[in-house]
Amino acid sequence: MSSLFSLAGRTAVVIGGTGELCGAIAEGFAEAGAEVVIVGRDPAKAERRLAAITVAGGKGYFIAADASSKLAIQGVLDEVLTKSGKCDILINGAGVNSATPFLEIEEDEYDRIININTKAVFLACQVFGKYFVENQIPASIINLGSMSGLVPLSRVFTYSLSKAAVHNLSKNLAREWAPLGIRVNTLVPGFFPAEQNKKVLVPERIAKILGHTPAARFGEAKELIGAALLLASNEASSFITGHEMVVDGGYSSMTI
Repeated sequence: MSSLFSLAGRTAVVIGGTGELCGAIAEGFAEAGAEVVIVGRDPAKAERRLAAITVAGGKGYFIAADASSKLAIQGVLDEVLTKSGKCDILINGAGVNSATPFLEIEEDEYDRIININTKAVFLACQVFGKYFVENQIPASIINLGSMSGLVPLSRVFTYSLSKAAVHNLSKNLAREWAPLGIRVNTLVPGFFPAEQNKKVLVPERIAKILGHTPAARFGEAKELIGAALLLASNEASSFITGHEMVVDGGYSSMTI
């Protein structure tokens, strides 16, 4: 069974790997045998993550890039192919959030969130997808969605619509590329404390979230690794595509 979830011989590009959630996934992939390429803007955060990967016996490296620039993402792919020779797993996890009331959202804030949360995913799927399609690579693309992309969530209007677009894009690409053996899935975290949502998690909101979560707690970043590993493994999830893999402690099952 261990070989079913092994990523030995695979190369995984983790965009947003300097963050808490995708950083944990990057470590998990490295421990499963993959060479991990962390893509982000903060070299210091990347170095700490790579140090943990090395201690665990894994291997990887960092590429600094603006995920919302197609030229930059093409540069990432080119560098990965030069250094690693191939890529067969892509994770799109860069993200930003804001709790600005709807009627007060300025255009520049809207554009910033859409560019990072939606446009960046679109561009990476386009750049890496072309490489996968042209080279007939049975790749796995995992896009980070959100519970707010599935059900309405107060106070994060632009974030929610940006993530809903990611869910829709993932399903459309899954349908398009399934005949080629390229799988596209959405990993959907429930409530996990992360850098992008710390300003939103005031005491009153925390109480509401926990009261709506049967597990009665927030998730821990490491609890996303198993689901991500399942979706990344061609052996374990060869017939899984277009799926929204929810990891939420029961939040989406709760009514009253």
